[in-house]
Amino acid sequence: MTDHIKTTIDRRLACLTLDRPRALNALSLDMVRTMTAILGAWCDDPAIDAVVVRGSEARAFCAGGDIRYFHQVASGTPLGGSATLEDFFTEEYALNHLIHHFPKPYIALMDGIVMGGGMGISQSGAAHGMRIVTERTRMAMPEVNIGLFPDVGGSFFLPRARGATGRYLGLTGHTIDGTDAVHAGLADLLVQSARLNALIENLADAPAERWRDVAADAAGPVVATASMPPHALSLQDVLIDRHFSEPSVAAIMASLAQDESPFAQAALVSMRKRSPLLLCVTLEQLRRGATMTLADCLRMERSMVRHCFEHRDVLEGIRAAVIDKDDAPRWDPATVDAVGDEQVERFFAPVWPAGAHPLRHLL
Repeated sequence: MTDHIKTTIDRRLACLTLDRPRALNALSLDMVRTMTAILGAWCDDPAIDAVVVRGSEARAFCAGGDIRYFHQVASGTPLGGSATLEDFFTEEYALNHLIHHFPKPYIALMDGIVMGGGMGISQSGAAHGMRIVTERTRMAMPEVNIGLFPDVGGSFFLPRARGATGRYLGLTGHTIDGTDAVHAGLADLLVQSARLNALIENLADAPAERWRDVAADAAGPVVATASMPPHALSLQDVLIDRHFSEPSVAAIMASLAQDESPFAQAALVSMRKRSPLLLCVTLEQLRRGATMTLADCLRMERSMVRHCFEHRDVLEGIRAAVIDKDDAPRWDPATVDAVGDEQVERFFAPVWPAGAHPLRHLL
């Protein structure tokens, strides 16, 4: 168990709070294990009708996984070695699967930063719950920024977003706000952050059959602030679908290059900074995930993670972003044109026999 997870039960509503504010509630292996144990117990607890998951402070719901830790253990430091890293991804993905199949309403209050692993523990609950955002929500799947791919079920939920929006988010790593998260189909309701505590109180008061109505009643217009970003997605649907429906990364970038709009050029600038190989891997991942179950997506991603850390672009990306902070990653290969089909396919090659896959039990 860990001090970074807090729980309360009020009437028949259980609340799980991520409480690691100095790390923006980024997930550690201990946090993943604690969440798994708690949610597993709550599944069968007849005294609990629904679960709320939230962050402990205004800046973040969950900023993802602890990438500094990933770099340390994968670089051979004596903090547990690669076996600990393997455990993290196996257990995090299993947690995402548990949340997806959680038998009770699972309500994620995505207030503040929601990235990477934070998306995994919120998007996974969409089937049996509610994804609530606020005017402070800043949502992204930024893994391509560090030479990784959008994991934690990104293979499943990004292709199911509105139009080609999932491709846009996965290939650029761009951040969107709460309004556009609802527009994209990555959130269900937008509730003012000031109303969240009252919402939890009202949910605790309400009978189980009315929880959706209570959440919907709390939704309302959000007061705009000067710091809110433009609603890029709701204004740019046509451009997103035109450019990001192209069949390859090279074709997407060529299409963007012919569009002088600020939106297209910002997307192109971002893609030019990413690992060319992982851009191509990500596009193939999202193409495959569009027709796969969540369990199969997570098994695919688990193998992809192993290949990523063997290739090492992810370590170079983390080094450039948060270790040396020189923002000058040396990608291998250095350009999209140098990426071959066989290099992409290698990321989807089986790592384990089917009967030995660490997530073989997921259904």
